[in-house]
Amino acid sequence: MATKTDVSSSTCVDGYGSAIGMPQLCTDWAGNQVFWLVITLVAIFFVLSRLALPRISAVISERQGTITNDLAAAENLKSEAVQAEEAYKKALEDARLEASKIIEAAKVEIKQELDVAIQKADADISVKAVASEDAISEIRKDALANVKSLAKDITSELVKVLGGKVDAKALTAVINKKMKG
Repeated sequence: MATKTDVSSSTCVDGYGSAIGMPQLCTDWAGNQVFWLVITLVAIFFVLSRLALPRISAVISERQGTITNDLAAAENLKSEAVQAEEAYKKALEDARLEASKIIEAAKVEIKQELDVAIQKADADISVKAVASEDAISEIRKDALANVKSLAKDITSELVKVLGGKVDAKALTAVINKKMKG
């Protein structure tokens, strides 16, 4: 059986030397607890201020510098993109103007070539028409001569068959008179 010994006259300790309740709430030990709390907080402050906080501030500064550089680079890239877009639009507009000029020049050239070809075709048609008219008039002359000759031959044969005598000069004059209209 445990014997009761007087460990202290403290109200926070029972008769056997064990703490009663929560020791941190014992007012007899509050000064000691505050002392060690201050020592611990000062030690933590010095450790944090000498080791951790400089490293954290260096990382924050580095991140801030990186963010600033990235924002500046992004702004530069944005301005370059805007300039590239403007240059693209300008080049596209220039290309469209150049294309329209080329199209107009091609239209003019094609029209000129077409006019030359039409004039050449008209000249060829005129030459062929004149040649055709000459050929037709030759054919008419030959046809008229053949008709006259044929008419003379048929008429003289008919007169002979009917028992008459043919006067060649009179027959030629009659045929020429009838052929003229």
